Amino acid sequence: MTQTATVTTPTSFDFAEFDRYVMGTYARFPIALERGRGCRLWDSEGREYLDFVAGIATCTLGHAHPALIEALTEQIHQLHHVSNLYYLRAQGLLAKWLVEHSSGDRVFFCNSGAEANEGAIKLARKYAHVKLGIDDPVILSAHASFHGRTLATITATGQPKYQKHFTPLPTGFDYILYNDLGGLQAALDRYHNRVCAILLEPLQGEGGVCPGERDYFQAVRSLCYERGILLILDEVQVGMGRTGKLWGYENLGIEPDIFTTAKGLGGGIPIGAMVCKSSCDVFEPGDHASTFGGNPLACNVALRVCETILQQNLLANAHDRGQQLRQGLESIAQDFANHIAQVRGWGLIQGLVIHPDSPLVARDIVQACLERGLLLVPAGVKVVRFVPPLIITAEEIEQALQRVRAAVASLVK
Repeated sequence: MTQTATVTTPTSFDFAEFDRYVMGTYARFPIALERGRGCRLWDSEGREYLDFVAGIATCTLGHAHPALIEALTEQIHQLHHVSNLYYLRAQGLLAKWLVEHSSGDRVFFCNSGAEANEGAIKLARKYAHVKLGIDDPVILSAHASFHGRTLATITATGQPKYQKHFTPLPTGFDYILYNDLGGLQAALDRYHNRVCAILLEPLQGEGGVCPGERDYFQAVRSLCYERGILLILDEVQVGMGRTGKLWGYENLGIEPDIFTTAKGLGGGIPIGAMVCKSSCDVFEPGDHASTFGGNPLACNVALRVCETILQQNLLANAHDRGQQLRQGLESIAQDFANHIAQVRGWGLIQGLVIHPDSPLVARDIVQACLERGLLLVPAGVKVVRFVPPLIITAEEIEQALQRVRAAVASLVK
């Protein structure tokens, strides 16, 4: 799975000029990445980095993977974009693959996870009106969740920091504690049959790499069946094999009515999808649309990603390398117990949780690892997230662990 990098001449990068023209919506690290191969990246100065960010759980096959290059080249020579007013072969084949490898029956394609969640919200609201007879439906989501950056999805996101300064927010949303059945039952009672859907992540990624509890999700599934409520699962970050299973919900022993996917679906090419049971597919022509969603280029690449995951046995690799990563991080946590509280996650999404009493924050560790040639990303103030490509090797896991250990040691000496 390791690939050899081609050598190119480094070029200087003008950070000031970049900042002059690009809006400052990101707190960027001061490196400019220019090329990648496999699980490694190189910046404008020629420095090499081991990539444990993967575009934030997106570059499923790493960088410059032959399957992606072939799929992109093949499709761009044929047809890259036309309107959804016509039938598209690649879109149909990808939808078929997703249905045959999930609990869903029908697929709507878009460009991102936020758009997929928007589609799920709209579908749930129409279902409430036409199937449940609810005039003012409510969707429940969890505190510390993350569902996107549009107005509807930041409202569904149970983190006030993402909503600040963007009021008035859409109505029809409320929040419950994650993995807390009592709180959910209280919310259901409070709204007196107005709840049309419950929107949850199988594992909260941005909320601190917090896995769902199997008993809780099975109870939620039962409650939804009993009350006619739709269960929507946001698989944008944990789907497409990241947990060692194709879908996060497989870790919980349930099936959703609707689930969303994006990020890893296209391996870095923008695509999102909402997948639903036929029983809740109430959309009709004109109800929802996307100009770029499901275009031939994105769909052909995504289909190749899907096929490669199975052909190269990347689910097993995500499971095995995830266990290796977790064991190594737990050893680091044990050796620095005054600063590291625990490790949590599934497969190749793991979180190193910093002790609340430690002066360290996640960005400290991320910066120290960056200086040692390892790219990581925070998941909140006190959690460092590890989401490498699914092609990661045992040797690369070990290299990353050595750099994390050295970084933490340098911060607490």
